[in-house]
Amino acid sequence: MSENHTNRGQSPDRSRSSLQGDCENCFGLCCVALPFAKSADFAFDKNGGQPCHHLRADSRCSIHDSLRQQNFRGCTVYDCFGAGQKVSQVTFSGKDWRQDKQSAKQMFDVFPIMWHLHELLWYVSEALALPASRPIHYELRKALDETERLTFLSAGSLSKVDVASHRAEVNTLLLRTSELVRGEALRQQKNSPKSQKTFGRGADLIGAKLKGTDLRGVNLRGAYLIAADLRGADLRMADLIGADLRDTNISGADLSESLFLTQAQINAAKGDRHTKLPAALTRPAHWSKA
Repeated sequence: MSENHTNRGQSPDRSRSSLQGDCENCFGLCCVALPFAKSADFAFDKNGGQPCHHLRADSRCSIHDSLRQQNFRGCTVYDCFGAGQKVSQVTFSGKDWRQDKQSAKQMFDVFPIMWHLHELLWYVSEALALPASRPIHYELRKALDETERLTFLSAGSLSKVDVASHRAEVNTLLLRTSELVRGEALRQQKNSPKSQKTFGRGADLIGAKLKGTDLRGVNLRGAYLIAADLRGADLRMADLIGADLRDTNISGADLSESLFLTQAQINAAKGDRHTKLPAALTRPAHWSKA
């Protein structure tokens, strides 16, 4: 875990500890169920439902320690939010897709659905831990309960869940949470001459030069920050949900209180030992030690 800590409030969060991938209790579902195309992130094409060439019989990756060196960077930035072990051990009661061919396709079909639900659990759990979200805690808890209920449905029922509709409902609450948190941040920023508040959802900031910029409380939801220079930038209380941080340089940046940041986003970025992360996230091993 990161050594960085925030001053966020504590929540009786009962689910976030299970929202981390546990490959020991998964049947390599991400290596089978998901498709990928030959690119800078993957060395070859693979169809959904087709096991990766490197997946061993024990559900382990044969090149796990050298994925980046063998052109499988895409695998190193993936995070299932614990959906893999949930489908493997709960939805299918520990039945390996190799041993139960009849249920294999259904297992592969429900895995992405579970992934979306677990991602929402991650976001809602974070929202509940934020003091500024107290005015909507009741609604957030209802959303957490309902999302968690869906994750325990049978495979057949799970496959019929309208994830897009449920996600839209939850996102309304996440947006409200963002507004509450960022509103406070922006009030604190009124007299900051370096503050940048003009960015919005889906902003095109590919390759942007934002070194040292004060971005506290900025809305960067879904922003394209690919290869942007955010070295030393202050991103506390900035909303980064869905932001594309591939090759974004966040060396020395402060993301300790950034909103809705995930491990996958951090894994895709470039940082160093001076980068400040939320306590729930881990500093990637491939980051610079300088």
